[in-house]
Amino acid sequence: MISNYKFLSKIGEGTYGVVYKANAPDRLVGGAQFVAIKKVRMDENQEGVPVTTLREVGVLRLLCQHENIVRLLQIIPDSPNLWLVFDFMDYDLKQYMNAHYPHGMPDEQIKACVQQILKGVAFCHSHLVLHRDLKPQNVLIDKRNGQVKLADFGLARAFQASQKVFTNEVVTLWYRAPEILLGQKEYTAAVDMWSIGCIFAELVTHEPLFPGKSEIDQLFKIFRCLGTPSPYDWPSVNTLPNYLPNFPRWTATDLKSVLPRMHDNAVRLLARMLALWPDHRLKAQAALQDEYFDSMREQSPGRNCCEGEPPSASTPTDLITVSASTECQGSEQGDSDHQTVGRSKLRKLAQNSASTGM
Repeated sequence: MISNYKFLSKIGEGTYGVVYKANAPDRLVGGAQFVAIKKVRMDENQEGVPVTTLREVGVLRLLCQHENIVRLLQIIPDSPNLWLVFDFMDYDLKQYMNAHYPHGMPDEQIKACVQQILKGVAFCHSHLVLHRDLKPQNVLIDKRNGQVKLADFGLARAFQASQKVFTNEVVTLWYRAPEILLGQKEYTAAVDMWSIGCIFAELVTHEPLFPGKSEIDQLFKIFRCLGTPSPYDWPSVNTLPNYLPNFPRWTATDLKSVLPRMHDNAVRLLARMLALWPDHRLKAQAALQDEYFDSMREQSPGRNCCEGEPPSASTPTDLITVSASTECQGSEQGDSDHQTVGRSKLRKLAQNSASTGM
């Protein structure tokens, strides 16, 4: 019951609800002193909950045993509200940088942070899930031990073998991959890798790498830095809906000149994360093997970031594209986050979480 928790303060608010910091009895959450509780805002006009909530619950039930993914501890249907109980983390990455490193993080801390983000994302991708909204605000940090966890899976999607067109209204603008900005409707795990690259650079400078004011401004900021793509270096880019043949022609800038604080091996890794052509963009598991992380492996081998059942050999993550929504009771309406699903489905999930100890 939600009454078992002692609410302490409101720590966030968004489109779909309010997040509180709370105390909880040890028996409910395995000894955690604090938890974060999201109160889901129900649709007043429909008998249901936002589809983003169902998505987040479903994805976290699949992934939340990984050390770099926030745990969903409990689901509490308490009409007219729905409450989701999560690990409490002290900061998101943006808050952490503002509080402790206003001029950029030290190199070794950047390395540890990026490595943990990649581990979490590699685990998602190994289970055929895209996050689709990676940004500093969705990366959480425990100040006690520096542990990083990915959060906010409301836009996450499971890869599916049957392919349909997918919306391009994903990922906060500054971290949005160029293929999405250019209107590509079928895309891969490369969109998450682009976002990680943008976060990587921001950890160094404490400034967003591509702070666009609009989609076209975002594209032009990317092109000024990385060069305007052509069919010679990005096959079929000229067939994408938002590509214009009269785009200004910029040549690529040396990333080292943009990020002079970065060590050479870090710049090389970043460049592979920010490849304009998605097929040339580094994958998360490959990035973890990069020489940039050699010192981290020497300090501690760590755990395999892709523990658990691997994806089917017939559906490798580098070949499959994301599919349209099939979660809204068979809806063919695409990826609208304003759709709702029946509360009975969430009630079932809550019962399952109680019986399995989630």
